[in-house]
Amino acid sequence: MEHFPILSIITFLPLLGVVFILLTKGENADRNARNAALWVTVFTFLASLILWFSFDKTTADFQFVEKASWFGDNINYHMGIDGISILFVMLTTFIMPIVILTGWDTVHSRVKEYLIAFLILETLMIGVFCALDIVLFYLFFEGGLIPMFLIIGVWGGKNRVYASYKLFLYTLLGSVLMLLAMLYMYFQAGTTDIPTLMQYGFDVNAQIWLFLAFFASFAVKTPMWPVHTWLPDAHVQAPTAGSVILAGILLKMGGYGFLRFSLPMFPVASVELAWLIYTLSVIAIIYTSFVALVQQDMKKLIAYSSVAHMGFVTLGIFTFNTQGIEGAIIVMLAHGFVASALFLCVGVIYDRLHTREIERYGGLVNVMPKYALTFMFFTMASVGLPGTGNFVGEILVLIGLFKVSIWATFFAATGLILGAAYMLWLYRKVVFGELIKEDLKAMMDMNKREIIIFTPLVFFTLLMGIYPSVFLDFIHVSVDNLITHHQAALAAVTDVVAH
Repeated sequence: MEHFPILSIITFLPLLGVVFILLTKGENADRNARNAALWVTVFTFLASLILWFSFDKTTADFQFVEKASWFGDNINYHMGIDGISILFVMLTTFIMPIVILTGWDTVHSRVKEYLIAFLILETLMIGVFCALDIVLFYLFFEGGLIPMFLIIGVWGGKNRVYASYKLFLYTLLGSVLMLLAMLYMYFQAGTTDIPTLMQYGFDVNAQIWLFLAFFASFAVKTPMWPVHTWLPDAHVQAPTAGSVILAGILLKMGGYGFLRFSLPMFPVASVELAWLIYTLSVIAIIYTSFVALVQQDMKKLIAYSSVAHMGFVTLGIFTFNTQGIEGAIIVMLAHGFVASALFLCVGVIYDRLHTREIERYGGLVNVMPKYALTFMFFTMASVGLPGTGNFVGEILVLIGLFKVSIWATFFAATGLILGAAYMLWLYRKVVFGELIKEDLKAMMDMNKREIIIFTPLVFFTLLMGIYPSVFLDFIHVSVDNLITHHQAALAAVTDVVAH
């Protein structure tokens, strides 16, 4: 595999599906386009399994590296993955066939354009996790905004235009600052190569400004309080498949950015400004949990719960210890499975009744027992029930955080209690109670396609909770290397100050 361009193949394979869809014509064009999109996403996932089974877990070096001159003297097409990024590549390729199946029977307008938007988005998302050049990373990172803008703006709800513009403007504002920081880094270090920049010692004062510039972009993507307000609007207006990809993959880019850029490149600033991260994260966990408690729209409630879960991610990353960082990565992966499934649960009953108002439901267990069981499983997974992936990630984050700040640990644990309150309230209102409304009595239980969609999500949520080593083994060495590099950079600065 050393000279085989497997990462480029996996990254750009979805674009082959775009070509097939553009060539489909005739009365069966929409059906053929759906089949093409599904098969190309399945093949992309199968191709990514090569990475999984060929990956060397004993080294922190980047693997499957591809490098070619691109433009200018120092800007290269440079791709590679380590133990952290491989999990996000696998999550992306795993989620995409589910996303295509989600809109199989529910999207009837501009079907070809709808599928093309998702396939292009898949290429850009995989590229984010594979890019080893800051220019290449920036193009993938920002490029993903365009198909997501269209997915919400064209196939979304009544206020879709407002939600799509809000998403675009929030993200763009933060990313302009990140671009300026990248230009400074290029002129300072003379390269755009990410592995080289990780080893470059930026001036301590410059690190603060660089950290804040990158933070402006990653905080919006995560999203962190108070720049989280675009997320509930985007989720509510997005089609179900859009919500799945937003919660499953796009929210992980901020956390990945902190791990790839902030900690290794700006180690001093990361420590100096950790208090800011702790403060915003704790506020996000508690504030958005209370906001979730009063929501009447199911999607909005789950969207606010996502902000709270991402608060655990940022807390874990900035503990600067093994348990905290590994816990943050596991929370991101588990949230990718669980939040995607919760939005799919909302989509199942929305497709039947065309409303997300919690008060319109009640007693569904009487007519939809399979749905009730599935919804219960992912509700329990969301609140961190032992045996599910969220429990493993959250307990690791709390252990790592306890070593750093008892108060932050206390407030974060409070968020877990609030999370159980709003998720169990949602489940009780929708599933239990008397079946009174006539339109609910006529609702059909989950069909075969919906069962197929949920089955792999159930499996991996349980696998993460029962046997987390399957995932932790990939990240151990890379996380240890990140922490060692971070501590060495801090020690070097301390020595300079001492002399």
